[in-house]
Amino acid sequence: MADKKFVEAITPMDEDFTRWYTDIVKKAELMDYSSVKGCMVIEPYGYAIWENIQKILDKRFKELGHENVYMPMFIPESLLNKEKEHVKGFAPEVAWVTQGGGEKLEERLCVRPTSEVLFCEHYQKVIHSWRDLPKLYNQWCSVVRWEKTTRPFLRSSEFLWQEGHTMHETPEEAKEETMRMLHCYEDFYRDSLAIPAVTGQKTEKEKFAGAEATYTIEPMMHNGVALQGGTSHYFGDGFAKSFGITFTGRDNTLQHPYQTSWGVSTRMIGAIIMVHGDDSGLKLPPAIAPIQVVIVPVAQHKPGVLEKANALFEELKKAGVRVKLDDSEQSPGWKFAQYEMKGVPLRLEIGPKDIEKDQCVLVRRTDREKIFTPLGTLLESVNEQLQKVHDQMYEQALANLNAKTFVAHNHEEFLEIAKNKPGFIKAMWCGDAACEEKLKDETGGVKSRCIPFEEEHVADTCVCCGKPATHMVYWGRQY
Repeated sequence: MADKKFVEAITPMDEDFTRWYTDIVKKAELMDYSSVKGCMVIEPYGYAIWENIQKILDKRFKELGHENVYMPMFIPESLLNKEKEHVKGFAPEVAWVTQGGGEKLEERLCVRPTSEVLFCEHYQKVIHSWRDLPKLYNQWCSVVRWEKTTRPFLRSSEFLWQEGHTMHETPEEAKEETMRMLHCYEDFYRDSLAIPAVTGQKTEKEKFAGAEATYTIEPMMHNGVALQGGTSHYFGDGFAKSFGITFTGRDNTLQHPYQTSWGVSTRMIGAIIMVHGDDSGLKLPPAIAPIQVVIVPVAQHKPGVLEKANALFEELKKAGVRVKLDDSEQSPGWKFAQYEMKGVPLRLEIGPKDIEKDQCVLVRRTDREKIFTPLGTLLESVNEQLQKVHDQMYEQALANLNAKTFVAHNHEEFLEIAKNKPGFIKAMWCGDAACEEKLKDETGGVKSRCIPFEEEHVADTCVCCGKPATHMVYWGRQY
């Protein structure tokens, strides 16, 4: 009875998706609310997920030649104002410090919403020659954006992220870096998070403030709503000119370097929940799961059961598997429900009958299939089943993405799909921002997500105005 009640505490996603999401982040102990609106306490289990994300990405960035640095939290107002388009884009979300100690500050300080201007200030001091390039820097930090509507992990006033900021000798090198980092994110989503996504370029209207071009990765949540999963921006030499960053080129002339920035955040944890979760709770991809295998002893009061469970724990731990042994007094049924809710990819059951047969039982979180496993090949079987969990999660997410992607050939079809079928809409566009705005207004929030790198030709004319089309665009609602 207790087991049934425990699982029932999660609101079914088909009944109320928003409540389902909130139930999971709370009951899986990922976060807690703080006394500051829009700010959250990331609890150990939630932070462990972020640490695993950070560890994988940080290793990849360093393999690509990037170095970690740390910039100040505060930006003087005069520094922020040096790039007008950039500051205009962030102005509504900026938090300001006006007093230090008991005295009013002579100049307001912005709590960083992003760090382009801080990096530019530093680069102006350290870049002098073409030999100083490229500068491949990355920062792990928190940023603040004063959001009107907040939701844990998805949109909070303060959030954790990484932001790469690089400077290059030529526009070609900078553009190559911009795409390289976008595909780095795409690979990470696929290989570590088991999340497929649409990638492409943002429209002029939707690009990052101050950028020449913005590229995005757009995964789809279980309910058909998109999430901007990560972005990579090419800035050209606009910031460099505003900040007076110059270097002596190979031909001995004074030149401006070309800049990129790229970032992902704790919003990815929200994506993991909403792409993979079900009515029993989280489903965590093995690569980032804090606990990859949980060992549940069955009839643990009987002789030899806990001893064998501990031996299996030590074997897996020594092999580098993130493993937990739950030898608490709770019933096995309660433990099954608990670790399913926390999204542990693989459960290992061991009891007296298993010990007699020199085996254990492995149970996948994805489909609850039981695999009877000889103890002599345990590590091999665990690794095989963890890969199977990843593959199943990716396949399920890809099936959802495909099932909720629709094609609109004309205006009427677009409006009908937007009203009745949550998901992505593939439709042609003339390139005019006025058509983007009109479609958003008509549908109550369906926006352009990106122009994919490989465009299909689904019609000759714009889905909004009927003029000749220039691009096929993915459209959808977003978190």
